[in-house]
Amino acid sequence: MGEFISNHGMTYHLVTLGCQMNKSDSERARTVIEEMGYTWTDQEEEAQLMGILACSVRQKSIDKVYSRIYKWNSWKKQRNLLTFLSGCVLPADRAKFLKLFDLVFTMEELPDLENMIGQYGVITPAVVVNRQQQIAQKPEPFDDEHQPDHHLIDLFEVTGKNEKTGGDVLKSLKSLRRNELKLGKFWEITPVYTSSFEAFVPIQNGCDKFCTFCAVPYTRGREVSRPSAEIFSEIKQLIDDGYKSITLLGQNVNSYGRDKKDSEMTFKELLEKIGQLCDSSGIEVWIYFTSPHPKDMTDDVIKVISQYKSLAKQIHLPIQSGDDTVLKKMNRNHTVDKYRKIILSVRKYLPQSTIFTDIIVGFTGETDEQFENTRKIMEEFRYNMAYIAIYSPRPGAASSKWMDDIPQDIKKKRLHILSEELKKYSSEHNRKMIGRNYKVLVTGKDRKEGYLSGYTEGRIIVRFPSDDTTLIGNFVNILISSAADFSVEGVCQPVGEPEITAR
Repeated sequence: MGEFISNHGMTYHLVTLGCQMNKSDSERARTVIEEMGYTWTDQEEEAQLMGILACSVRQKSIDKVYSRIYKWNSWKKQRNLLTFLSGCVLPADRAKFLKLFDLVFTMEELPDLENMIGQYGVITPAVVVNRQQQIAQKPEPFDDEHQPDHHLIDLFEVTGKNEKTGGDVLKSLKSLRRNELKLGKFWEITPVYTSSFEAFVPIQNGCDKFCTFCAVPYTRGREVSRPSAEIFSEIKQLIDDGYKSITLLGQNVNSYGRDKKDSEMTFKELLEKIGQLCDSSGIEVWIYFTSPHPKDMTDDVIKVISQYKSLAKQIHLPIQSGDDTVLKKMNRNHTVDKYRKIILSVRKYLPQSTIFTDIIVGFTGETDEQFENTRKIMEEFRYNMAYIAIYSPRPGAASSKWMDDIPQDIKKKRLHILSEELKKYSSEHNRKMIGRNYKVLVTGKDRKEGYLSGYTEGRIIVRFPSDDTTLIGNFVNILISSAADFSVEGVCQPVGEPEITAR
């Protein structure tokens, strides 16, 4: 590919697949790209720089990547363009994509994207300026890659210079240290938020749980906690900027700080400080978090949520299966009874809270009886929402080596059964909302013509008749008049109408 030489009109398009973590990552990616002189375009056929934040956790997402890159590469016959891929990608997928994309890198490497593009031969205004500055400056004498890490050297001395295990430990720790340093630079990037009232704040990356169905430890690595001072700073800025909904993100948020026991606070302490910060601001904001792991969920966390107005009364607690044998095979490290005790604590300390969960149907070896146990727990816990997925093996995850022995038609049948169960309990809750006032954060126009929509603090979807788009991004009071399976409808009340604390 020849050099691009342009000082204006350079545009980019970024496709984000997968979970909220990828969405949060994309906001930092946009900052880096726009600082290089690119501007966003909704029309991918017009972009000079085109990227995808991929998700290897689901095969459907990977299929979308192939579809997109084949189309983009066909466009290269007519015009110059540069493609890149990052996000949550398994090594096996990464190896295949290296042949299809111009650049493939991890999110930790995002701060170096400008240099990658410059080395590829693409000249942007920012690259030109940086090259001029580099020529004018003397080279830095310090090279972190070759400097001794005294903490690691001490450990190496203990394990033994000449022992293979000592060398392996040192190599492993150096790798972890470098990843942590890269993540630190990544988190320091100020994101280009895609909303003016809802924001995602990463507090952690990676996972140490190694559930047998999950590829996250192989795509994002081991758990690394973001410095709490950075988290507080970002949240304070969001509050000052008028954000109404902030979600703390991590693969396992309630193990926050465990990788830095001597220097960081626990998740309970982090939530408490955030609650104090938000409540004392005098500005109304809802703080959510996702996702916690039942193994690490404690009463202390639930009690803290009950003590602060800003900590939203909504709990998303994945169970995955209602059968202990399946949970053990999934390496979830919790039992149904352990999960039950958490739900009882939520009902006790947060009686107004809604409860969401994640469930997998058709996991390897799941019997009819084991599936029935999952149906029973839905009946027992009466979730407001459940994200139910049909099991599909992912390369890298331990279960990918096992036979996927549940026929697809049985998986679909089980999905349908649980979906019908969910409808019963969700609609039952929603009908109880009729005739009551709820505070709602308006998020945009509804699919129903002439209506706006939003959600309650418990994240129940609400729609109401209005053409007043100035309400988007603000709280309103809605009197609920009717209910559906997964949403409710109501009428906007005049300012000053009494509110209730129901979710």
